[in-house]
Amino acid sequence: MAYLYVLQRRQRTFNDFVTVDSLTDDELYQSTRFPRRAIHDLIDILRDDLERQTDRSHAVPVETQVLSALHFYSSGSFQWMIGRSTGLSQASVSRVINGVTDSLCKLADTTVTFPLSRQTITDNKQAFNAIAGFPNVIGAIDCTHVPIKSPTVNEDAYVNRKGVHTINVQAVCDANMRLLDIVAKWPGGTHDSFIWRSSSLHQLFEDGHMQSGWLLGILSTFYI
Repeated sequence: MAYLYVLQRRQRTFNDFVTVDSLTDDELYQSTRFPRRAIHDLIDILRDDLERQTDRSHAVPVETQVLSALHFYSSGSFQWMIGRSTGLSQASVSRVINGVTDSLCKLADTTVTFPLSRQTITDNKQAFNAIAGFPNVIGAIDCTHVPIKSPTVNEDAYVNRKGVHTINVQAVCDANMRLLDIVAKWPGGTHDSFIWRSSSLHQLFEDGHMQSGWLLGILSTFYI
């Protein structure tokens, strides 16, 4: 009986794996902050890296892995809570998050790139100009604080002005919200302007490798 119960439990868990098609558009966006089409694109991009050879017949589907990781990224919920909604154990959720994160990081160097060609820069300017008629904009820049657990080393450096332990992340995007540059290494107590001045992107502009144009920020505007 005990053996039969284990088999039934495993079968039920496998059948309960969350899939993209099992959720409505609203449910997908509420749990991941991504639209259905973007999630399908991510699944296709990460499929080869996330599909693992296994002797088990009930390997976690790639779409379940991606949905679980996106749910964690967007909410920061406890892993056991995410497991309850995706059909995974807490330990499986932890492995899935690490696996999806590693796969995404492998793509960073080829997918997050600032435009250097004359044509790409011109296209960026035209796209921004089409939004609100603001000329000569290359990208939009801002910093955002990502909450983290209190570190054991230099803990006070990670406390931001709201008293929360964070990483202060600088990001630049184009008119279509595609990321062009990311700096994600400074503790929350670091000022935005310091991160900008210390970035390789700033040095690229200072050395004259970029054509003239604007990087627009919410609180500040950098002229190149």
